[in-house]
Amino acid sequence: MPEPVRKGLPVSKPRIAIDGYNLALDQGTGVATYARNLSHRLGAMGAEVGVLYGQRGSTGTDELLREVTLYDARPKPPHWLKRAIDDSIHGVKLSFGQDAKRVPLTDRVIRRGLEARLPHADTLWNIPELFRAAVQSFGLKNKMGRVRLPDAQDVMHWTYPLPLRVEGTKNIYTIHDLVPLRMPYATLDVKRRYLGTCRAIAASADHIVTVSEASKQDIVNLLGIPAEKISNTYQSVEIPDRLARKPENLARAEVQGAFGLEWGQYWLFFGAIEPKKNVGRLIEAYLASGSTLPLVICGKQAWQMRQELGLIYEDDQRVMADPGPFDGVQALTRKLRDRVILLDYAPFRLLVSLVRGARALLFPSLYEGFGLPALEAMLLGTPVMTSNTSSLPEVVGEAALTVDPYDTRAMAEAIQALDGNAELRAELSARGPRQAVLFDADHYAQRLAAMYARIGIRLEG
Repeated sequence: MPEPVRKGLPVSKPRIAIDGYNLALDQGTGVATYARNLSHRLGAMGAEVGVLYGQRGSTGTDELLREVTLYDARPKPPHWLKRAIDDSIHGVKLSFGQDAKRVPLTDRVIRRGLEARLPHADTLWNIPELFRAAVQSFGLKNKMGRVRLPDAQDVMHWTYPLPLRVEGTKNIYTIHDLVPLRMPYATLDVKRRYLGTCRAIAASADHIVTVSEASKQDIVNLLGIPAEKISNTYQSVEIPDRLARKPENLARAEVQGAFGLEWGQYWLFFGAIEPKKNVGRLIEAYLASGSTLPLVICGKQAWQMRQELGLIYEDDQRVMADPGPFDGVQALTRKLRDRVILLDYAPFRLLVSLVRGARALLFPSLYEGFGLPALEAMLLGTPVMTSNTSSLPEVVGEAALTVDPYDTRAMAEAIQALDGNAELRAELSARGPRQAVLFDADHYAQRLAAMYARIGIRLEG
């Protein structure tokens, strides 16, 4: 039987497109890691991978400019009036079907050094402000935006619940969790629009993908999607050997030199500082534990961070800030407790060493679709304390201490146990990598192959 053809050319690889919704972020998120890992696995499994971006880049005829502006880290935002007009135009185009423009993939732009946050891609496309326009348009019209790609695809895999469809192909969507519906007080999502988007996806998707059995059950219960239409592929935990197996003396030197910390003599939390991460209760439990080791909190400060971080300041001690534009009370800052260290961001290459050197990772999140930080720490042999809720028990298995994330006393006692019991730490350090292997690239590839097979796409598992 002859091979299928596209434009007269034989096709031997399945063509799978993913969105670049989170891939343009300067600082990675769990969804960005998911999308990058997915792209690399698909490429390794024999797929031809395309990535659809929604950057503010050029759409003109100048191919070099289209390529350059795709990588522009800080494009100048348009005037508010122009943006409003552009949003209206995009909304109309999405209603009828908006065309993506191909972006050249050459060596004219130096991408060395960006590998950690770039996906694997054989083809790139872009529609300026696509994702912003789609969300706003859906809020007004309650209709999915329609996109046309210049290259025919076998499937479009949306890595986030976006109100978009690519015409002429199968569309599948990853719903990582339903936190905006399960914990509406913990996110800033417009709940009516979010629920509407999820329902529109449920009605139109060729298949739904999720990353844990806990999330799958939520999708079934809250959205009414039949279980047979949902595949749980979990995520993969992948850390390059050059970082994960860096000689310990070098990693120790990095932790000491970059952060002033002694190997094994600090506690660590890393992740966004937002309500669902439970940082406020973690700080309370840490202070109650009486540990003399510092607590390092590494993460981008998101909304309600003042409420979450309130306990790390000594209210009765105030010091003058550096001279600034304000006088009087506004020039005073609260003194940070000596035992707590805030790091807004650490490059991944340093974060890996920071995780390896921690006495334990403390990750008592209230709700996770998957819980990648806990698994990354386990892969590196770092003991983990985490929550006994949502997906975390199924991910960490018997290889971590699990506690009620609402019970600060239980958390404090777990910290005391980890602090005073070297045998417990050693046992968790040994169990962690064995558990993490269940979520390595090979196991992930097998789950992906099984999922795509359900929609008729054959990949090398």
